[in-house]
Amino acid sequence: MPKMKSHSGAKKRFKLTATGKVKRYSQGKSHILAKKDTKRKRRLRTGTYVSETQEKTIKSLIPYKA
Repeated sequence: MPKMKSHSGAKKRFKLTATGKVKRYSQGKSHILAKKDTKRKRRLRTGTYVSETQEKTIKSLIPYKA
């Protein structure tokens, strides 16, 4: 059977923790930053975890990280 392909976009956006949770960074931090206040930009810097409902989908996109 051929190797499964990983989703290129998902490879770059998600990391897996040792416990198996999927870690992601917040969106909205790439451009148009002048109108966003400092507090909002600081909050966008921090990472968070993917919701449990989406976790299975993300793991199927990155089979070799999982």
